[in-house]
Amino acid sequence: MLIHLRRSLTMAVICLVFFGFIYAFAGTGVAQVLFHSQANGSMTKNGSTLIGQNWSSPKWFHGRPDDTGPYAASSTSSGGDNPLVANGHDGESAATNLGPRSKVLVADTKELVAYWHKLGVQPTVDLVTTSGSGYDPDISAQDALVQIPMVTKATGIAPKALKALIAQQTHPAQLGFLGSSYIDVLQLNEGLAKLEK
Repeated sequence: MLIHLRRSLTMAVICLVFFGFIYAFAGTGVAQVLFHSQANGSMTKNGSTLIGQNWSSPKWFHGRPDDTGPYAASSTSSGGDNPLVANGHDGESAATNLGPRSKVLVADTKELVAYWHKLGVQPTVDLVTTSGSGYDPDISAQDALVQIPMVTKATGIAPKALKALIAQQTHPAQLGFLGSSYIDVLQLNEGLAKLEK
């Protein structure tokens, strides 16, 4: 009986060391060598390209709103676009989970439309509705194109240059057929910052 117990404990320790440490460190090492950027969260000097950032100034292109961030003009709306700092609390974000008949959703959407109109933008549907996760870092080319008057007014950059930047930053659908083309707002604004220099 003791021999079976010793074998079981030896096997448990071997499995723990191999699968708990060696395998994990080997996987991390391979990821760091072959996929360094992705393994570290796809970080740039201004944040991660995988999560929506807070762009509240009219000199930047804005992303889609999330449910709890400080996006809209008043604190009564639940629309926002910064999932990392939502209403002053780090790390909170969510989708609204409001249905199409919700009066709150209609009021929030109207407030976001008014917010965009004050900035001189005729918003698309995506710019006034939240994404499913609330963390969406991407917009469509059309979402970016409608913001050109706002960005031109704030920065003085010609619309032609902004259209060229949008075309340059537009990523095609994955494998040519999965999803649709998209623009990462962080990368678009990093390109915009280079244009301003």
